[in-house]
Amino acid sequence: MRDDRELIYLDGNSLGPLPVRSQARIAEVVDQDWGVGLVRSWKNWVGLPRQAGDMLAEHLLGAARGQVLVADSVTVNLYKLASAALDAQRGRDVIITDDDNFPTDRYVLQGIAAQRGCELRLLHSDIDEGLSAHTLAEALDDRVALVSLSHVAYRSGALVNMAELTDLVHRAGALTIWDLCHAVGSVPVELDAATADLAVGCTYKYVNAGPGSPAFLYVREELQNRLRQPIWGWFGQRDQFSMGPRYDPAPGIDAFATGTPQVIGTVAVEEGTRLLGEAGIDRLRAKSMALTSYLIGLADEWLTPHGFVLASPRAGQRRGGHVSLRHTEAFRISQALIREKVIGDYRTPGRLRLAPAPITTSFSDVWDALEKLRQIAADKSYDDLPTEPSVVT
Repeated sequence: MRDDRELIYLDGNSLGPLPVRSQARIAEVVDQDWGVGLVRSWKNWVGLPRQAGDMLAEHLLGAARGQVLVADSVTVNLYKLASAALDAQRGRDVIITDDDNFPTDRYVLQGIAAQRGCELRLLHSDIDEGLSAHTLAEALDDRVALVSLSHVAYRSGALVNMAELTDLVHRAGALTIWDLCHAVGSVPVELDAATADLAVGCTYKYVNAGPGSPAFLYVREELQNRLRQPIWGWFGQRDQFSMGPRYDPAPGIDAFATGTPQVIGTVAVEEGTRLLGEAGIDRLRAKSMALTSYLIGLADEWLTPHGFVLASPRAGQRRGGHVSLRHTEAFRISQALIREKVIGDYRTPGRLRLAPAPITTSFSDVWDALEKLRQIAADKSYDDLPTEPSVVT
């Protein structure tokens, strides 16, 4: 939903736009469920985390029902799953991630390693091309308990082969956690087929569930009763309303819940997932690859003479839903683009990141955006803008 018809929105991997049906559904929840039903509405709300999780599983995650739960934030979910996985891997004391993984992932794992006296191995990942299978294979040994990686790199959009890397990890006797934040709703994800163990992801990007919308977690069915997550909350209790004196985890995926679910955000997850499900993730992926290939072709022709360099994999099958372009003045150029009603974003070091979300972006949007970008670069019409980023980039 967009009132400003002149705006070209290429920031769908930071915050997706508002779907029309989400606005109507949220209004219904506020006006009727909350406004009229009050506490009586909890009989319908209490099952939302599983209900929305099953929708994500079916339409976007390639997972059977009962393995996905909408809850908490990515950071909290990563902490829960990583801690549970390490508890289950007694005798192993190494965690692996890569040095270009999203900061919250690295920070959470650093904290857990410090708390437990584990070794955290940071593998070198090419900032533009992503992590290689060879680099991961070289780092695996019988001390490794857990490997945590992103399916799509946040900076470059590099897409790794989940099934191949998961198989490498399993051969070494370790467990995997996949971060799907820049993948879900952008590329087909096949968690069950890849025999992934665990996964986390957000919903405010390509799923279009709104700012601060709740995250999700995936726990493979065979692991659900083996792992015990560390935050023992009321919503993860077996007989919740008995108010018992001791924690007794609910069976299955429900044990990975913690506190009261965010109702408004969770219904927005449902609506965003429903929209993408109706479009079909395979069709969305095909359009996404065409859009980003078109963007790269225009950048090669129009922007290379002005100092831009592609900072994402060139091959479509190795790329997620966004493209990064490197330039020494990327930050000021990104701000000049916003002034021209083209919204992308900036990522260090010196990257202009553009995400043409296939559900909303047209090929003419890409043409017009790149034409404006070429003009800005040619005229240096960013010279009047500050060189230092603000708090939010």
